[in-house]
Amino acid sequence: MGFGDNLILQDVGFEVAKGEIFVIVGGSGCGKTVLMKNMIGLYRPSAGRVRVEGMDINSDDEDVLNGVRKRMGVLFQSSALIGSMTLAENVALPLSEQQQLSPALVNMIVRMKLGLVNLAGYGNHLPAALSGGMKKRAGLARAMVMDPTILFFDEPSSGLDPVTAAELDVTIKGINEGMGTTMVIVSHDLSSIMNIAHRVIMLDKDDKGIIAEGVPAQLKENSNDPRVIHFFNRSFDEAKAQGAIHGR
Repeated sequence: MGFGDNLILQDVGFEVAKGEIFVIVGGSGCGKTVLMKNMIGLYRPSAGRVRVEGMDINSDDEDVLNGVRKRMGVLFQSSALIGSMTLAENVALPLSEQQQLSPALVNMIVRMKLGLVNLAGYGNHLPAALSGGMKKRAGLARAMVMDPTILFFDEPSSGLDPVTAAELDVTIKGINEGMGTTMVIVSHDLSSIMNIAHRVIMLDKDDKGIIAEGVPAQLKENSNDPRVIHFFNRSFDEAKAQGAIHGR
């Protein structure tokens, strides 16, 4: 995986189990977001395949691609809300191609998804009127509106204070436990990683690949790799500072 002659990742192979919260971690420039964008089909790997529920995300068959895309929802780091549209209109956007849905049914679906992320009653608000955490949750509601089986998150706690980030973690865990949704998360937030991840992989810029895989608590306690030991034993202040610098 890379851009032209610039190789970022190589020999990367793993599987994400159904219903798992799978977190991708690592230092600055190691390729976390590049990997996620390959997984959702925004980038195409130079070799190998990315399969979602057995279907090739880079297939040239339009029917296969449409089938894969319907199974995925994405929450980008910026939340990517359209400022001139209300929350309800933003959340309803992915439903716009579903011609068979009546306006009443669309409104019902949107209200339900906003309720799942604790934004019931905010449908008529513009994004500018919301806090950072509320914008993230609105973006999550939109990512869920098509009932995907897999949700992807790019640095969901980025830009949030610790209390708001912890509240978002509760929302993410609640959706995973209540709906069984598989989740793939890129994160630098050590507190969040330890709190919500079922399993992680750690990437390294110099190795251009995976240097650790497992349950976060076990990696924290049992790894012999100094890079892994340092990452999982950072102080809170150091972790937040690195997150502000790294971002990806």
